[in-house]
Amino acid sequence: MPAMFFSIGKALYASLVDNTERTLEAHLYSLMAKVEIEQGELAPITLIAPELTRPVSDTFAYIYLNKEIAWQSESTLGYQYIPKHAATAPGIMDFSKIEELDKYFRQLSFVFYMDADGIEYQVTVLVLKDEEAILSQMQDFQETLRHWLIIIAIVMGLLIMLGFLWSSHPLKRLDKEIVAIESGNADQITGEYPEELEKIQQDLNLLLATQQRQKDKYRASLSDLAHALKTPLAVLKSSELASNGDSQEQLDRISNMIEHQLKKAASGGTDTWKKQTKVKPILDSIINAMGKVYRDKGIQFIQAVDEKSIFLGDKTDLMELLGNILDNACKACDALIEIKVKQLGQQLIIEVGDDGPGVPADKIEELTIRGKRLDTYEHGHGVGMAIVGDLMDAYNGKMTITTSQLGGALFTLVFNYE
Repeated sequence: MPAMFFSIGKALYASLVDNTERTLEAHLYSLMAKVEIEQGELAPITLIAPELTRPVSDTFAYIYLNKEIAWQSESTLGYQYIPKHAATAPGIMDFSKIEELDKYFRQLSFVFYMDADGIEYQVTVLVLKDEEAILSQMQDFQETLRHWLIIIAIVMGLLIMLGFLWSSHPLKRLDKEIVAIESGNADQITGEYPEELEKIQQDLNLLLATQQRQKDKYRASLSDLAHALKTPLAVLKSSELASNGDSQEQLDRISNMIEHQLKKAASGGTDTWKKQTKVKPILDSIINAMGKVYRDKGIQFIQAVDEKSIFLGDKTDLMELLGNILDNACKACDALIEIKVKQLGQQLIIEVGDDGPGVPADKIEELTIRGKRLDTYEHGHGVGMAIVGDLMDAYNGKMTITTSQLGGALFTLVFNYE
């Protein structure tokens, strides 16, 4: 924009100078046509251009006879400057820029000879224009041009903004459809999009369809396996083997694992496109159920839950996580369980602490090792924790076991969604 402004200004200045030269040339020819010499003197000059008759003007004219001033236009009245005779060769029109009295002028002069009463006279016609007039016109034009350029820039900016908004509208619609898929409210991208986005739409739909087929296949295989194991397990439970306490405990554990895998198959496992599940309603329903199951203990549940907390995953998985953690806490506690849930940016933190005997300090590191069984502790910490461990791995979460302020165990689940 500045370069264009400079170029236009330069071209305008050249045009104004050229126009000034043509104007002065017209004045000069007009004066030359009126030059007459009578008895050795210049005859009066009449009917000249208005610019030369106004007392206050930016255009002046002079006529010399034999290098002595013989006439000057009325526009020179009150003007102190009288130019010197132009030292130009006869018959040559000279256009030049001169400086006098700290001012600049554009000057056009012409020298010729004429005879009168048998005598040859040298006649010089000189016409000047104050360059301030040129600069003033240029400044006016530049100011007007500047205003128009500002208007054009604003209009272009608005057009670019509108063009961007118009072109980004399909992207926003595509983003909304992807968000709907992430939240579980849609299975495919169904909107109509420009040709440039059709390929992306087709590829995403193909990816989603492929993922759904793999998930259905996985679900069917898992369900078939779990159902196939239920019958032999039922036979074992009804056999003499089940009368042994240790065997019964292991059979119950296997049964719980099968039930978990059946639920996992029903929900389809954890998806890459995660659903958004509010934590508070799930937690309330589990606490209500635990209160009924462990009614005889009279457990008091202390809650500090951010109602806006969101678990990016399947509702069934969240119920499994919270259900197993709270079930262990209910078995281990004396009377108090404290639950804290908070959302810190892209991080969800769930803490469950109890007032039971807790987990020995020398066992905490061992308990956090993947695959370690936590159901060997008499107060119940760890029953179902293998399921919790699997789910935490599936969601790339982190579980730590420390001592709660109530004196018992504190289980902390951290999920990072960045």
